Amino acid sequence: MDNANLTARVFLPRPSERQGLPKPPISGPSESAFTTTFGALLPPAQYLQTPVGKAAFYALAPPNLRSSSSPNPPFRVLLLHGVQTPALGLLPLAAALQESYPHAHFVLLDLWGHGLSETPNVPHAPQVFHQLIDGLLGHLSWPSAHFFGYSFGGATTAGYVAARPDRVDSFVLAAPAGLMRLADFTPEKQTYLLGDTGDEAQAHDWIINWLEDGGDFVPEDWKERVARGEVVPAAVRQWQKRVHKGHVASVVSMFRDGGALDGQKVFTEAAGKGLRSLMVLGETDDVCSAGDLEEVGFTNVHVIEGAGHGVVRERVPEVAALISSFWDGLDTKTKV
Repeated sequence: MDNANLTARVFLPRPSERQGLPKPPISGPSESAFTTTFGALLPPAQYLQTPVGKAAFYALAPPNLRSSSSPNPPFRVLLLHGVQTPALGLLPLAAALQESYPHAHFVLLDLWGHGLSETPNVPHAPQVFHQLIDGLLGHLSWPSAHFFGYSFGGATTAGYVAARPDRVDSFVLAAPAGLMRLADFTPEKQTYLLGDTGDEAQAHDWIINWLEDGGDFVPEDWKERVARGEVVPAAVRQWQKRVHKGHVASVVSMFRDGGALDGQKVFTEAAGKGLRSLMVLGETDDVCSAGDLEEVGFTNVHVIEGAGHGVVRERVPEVAALISSFWDGLDTKTKV
């Protein structure tokens, strides 16, 4: 889809800008608009109202869910997606994990500007996502959870572990963003990432094109595939760009200011918290490598041969098996 078809331009403030009076968030699409296009694969959306905006989440709850006051509460898992593809993109993996852990309580969250969640009119810095997670855990009455983070969700999870280790039981990072270095980009591209060009529209275009690797091909038969109950991530990404007025602005702000770059210190802090963790990567991933993770202190790193950055969608059974095996080794009696 070319830029002429994008929704009206929206530009979010940068962390370095002086913040004036609070501005209202940019509304997300309706659930009916989403399900009419992509089917009701997810459970009904639930919403969390925060000081900066409203976020959508989806609960895959076990039957006869035990109360949080039970001495043996359910195995609680929060899944965080990457930039561009919302919570729906992680549904196949969550469903596969649910087969191994049928009595676990899984929650998928639409991060800001994705899926049905609003775009807060603030810089999308890491703390904005940490506060969102705090709010969701409080809303769910979860004192802590097992975290799964993919791509940007991996960077967010690492930051949350570093900042709030007491709220994390264990964590899995799959193809995490956060360890790319700004210095590895050319000087021209650095100006786009830093916002030094003076042309925000041009910077937005370059960032989106870079994330899409020059294009985002939507299969011609995507509607037929959706009708069969499949998730077609490229179609979801293109739909968000057309329908969610704040989506592109959120993506750009997340990539620039949300911890997707130069996060070595944060990852080192997360690794040093002593929590049980698992890293899962695709062999050809150009966002993160085993060496990147080992350099910041992680040792439990598994590389899936032949997979790329989209490993969580390309190789669902293998990723689910690795995570289930990891959870089986935790000191817990919550799996039934």
